[in-house]
Amino acid sequence: MEKTKIIALGNDHAGYEYNAAIEEMLKEKGYEVLNFGTRTGESVDYPDYIHPVAEAVETGRAAMGIILCGSGNGAVITANKHQGIRAALCWSRELTELARKHNDANILSLPARFISKYQALEYVRVFLETPFEGGRHERRIKKIPWIH
Repeated sequence: MEKTKIIALGNDHAGYEYNAAIEEMLKEKGYEVLNFGTRTGESVDYPDYIHPVAEAVETGRAAMGIILCGSGNGAVITANKHQGIRAALCWSRELTELARKHNDANILSLPARFISKYQALEYVRVFLETPFEGGRHERRIKKIPWIH
């Protein structure tokens, strides 16, 4: 399968209820899913489930990633520790569109305790369907990596 059709998915216990629905939607849209998420509500440490997603995107094994935790903050902070990752915490359609259009985000972080399953599915769809605008945004994206 071509790399652009592979999506990495990861979540902790707060996002486990959304895991199967997101995976199902992705597969229905023709994506292959690398699912690193927990499938239970038993408390786990989110970095254990987020690092594999970021690594899959970072190495090119997956084109994009979807991550979830309670607030989305721990997940997005963890993912952004990886080189080449531009993970965006999104809780609205507009933020999701802008994360792709202006920031070329390659991982979507969702706050599972603050959005509904319907919203999560909608934001995933928007994330995958929204192209990067390039232009002036390209210049800014190139300035993100910190070089000492």
